[in-house]
Amino acid sequence: MKKFYVETLGCKVNQYESDGIASCLEAKGLIREQKNLPVDLCIINTCAVTSKAGMQSRQAIRKIIRKNPEAKIIVTGCHAQTDLDLIKKIEKVDHIVCHKEKTQIADQITALMNSQTTDQSPFVFQQPDHSKNNLFLSFDKPVKGNMTRAYLKIQDGCNSFCTYCIVPYARGSSVSMPEQEVFKHLDGLAQSGFREVILTGIHTGMYGLDLNPGTSLVNLVERMDRLKSVDRIRISSIEPTEISDGLIDLAGDGHILCDHFHIPLQSGDDDILKKMKRPYSSSFFEETVLRIHEKLPFAGIGVDTIIGFPSETEAQFENTFRLIKKLPISYLHVFPFSARKGTPAYHFQDKVASEVIKERCARMRKLDREKRSAFILANRGRRLQSLVQNTEDRQSGFLKTITSNYLTVMLKKNDSLKGKLVDLLYEQCDSDMNLIGKQT
Repeated sequence: MKKFYVETLGCKVNQYESDGIASCLEAKGLIREQKNLPVDLCIINTCAVTSKAGMQSRQAIRKIIRKNPEAKIIVTGCHAQTDLDLIKKIEKVDHIVCHKEKTQIADQITALMNSQTTDQSPFVFQQPDHSKNNLFLSFDKPVKGNMTRAYLKIQDGCNSFCTYCIVPYARGSSVSMPEQEVFKHLDGLAQSGFREVILTGIHTGMYGLDLNPGTSLVNLVERMDRLKSVDRIRISSIEPTEISDGLIDLAGDGHILCDHFHIPLQSGDDDILKKMKRPYSSSFFEETVLRIHEKLPFAGIGVDTIIGFPSETEAQFENTFRLIKKLPISYLHVFPFSARKGTPAYHFQDKVASEVIKERCARMRKLDREKRSAFILANRGRRLQSLVQNTEDRQSGFLKTITSNYLTVMLKKNDSLKGKLVDLLYEQCDSDMNLIGKQT
């Protein structure tokens, strides 16, 4: 019985794909190790979203090779796709697998292990597909992973080509999982006991536009709402231009969609948004957030920001800061701009000094704490539906729960509650904004 280990860098889509690869290998009799122990096979699923992410991917490959000198080393993921030559320079990498071949890794590897060949060449390496013939490639069976909440990748690729983003060059054009296949996977997850499924993708809001006949994310969620295979559906991230009133309505009481929207803003300055090639204005973003808040006053609303984009002035940063400060936002993800080779923004002039970016990010992270604190306070005394996680917090021994509107509340350990939906109130909030609750 061969043992293998999967190292995952980057986004939730990468995590889904790593778990899918692992499930296929396990189905063929291999044993997955959760730690980087001496194993027979190591798969590194890389990230390329920033130059730093690429560097960290290469460091992870080298570290794993040092710890597993006898193991077969497989590298895949976005960094392998965009920077193939850099990966080729790393000694003892046995195979580099392109995006299109990810779902076939288990078949390819087991075929090699069972054959007598000494061929160590990479699998056929394909470039990202931006043609109309691009197809969604998925795993045959639902990807369960080892979390209480399951991910379901329903979309891949992107057509937007924002000036700072390398992802379309790594993953190709937007493609969607056929609706029938979505529900096959969703039903499989439900039968395995999952109560919440997170719909994920590279540009999830583009779901269905490439299918024939065409459909949409709203139509998909509406059908999920009618069938209710699982108790809760959550969207991992969605662009502001794709949040319709119909989608917001599906997150109301009695519906399947969680009242939680994670929305990439990136900048609150209109000139910077144009340079980023983002297809909305700051006023449009504001109107979108206020529409959500009006219909769902306790909805969790998370926002991504990129700080220090080339030529961003202090006044332009202040536009972003003021916009977020006045809106009912629950939390922020703050990213310092990182020039990514291969994107237009890599060549933009008027770079913002690193110390200025650092200071602005610190201000934004302070605002993040203020927003989180205000959102926690607004939910005090409310009955919150929460999913109890299967694993307990290592430090406290408490069980972690996730509310529909994306608060984390800790409960005293009770194994009978694991994996269940419970109603609770939070009673305490410490200085680190850890919430302690009780079941109601």
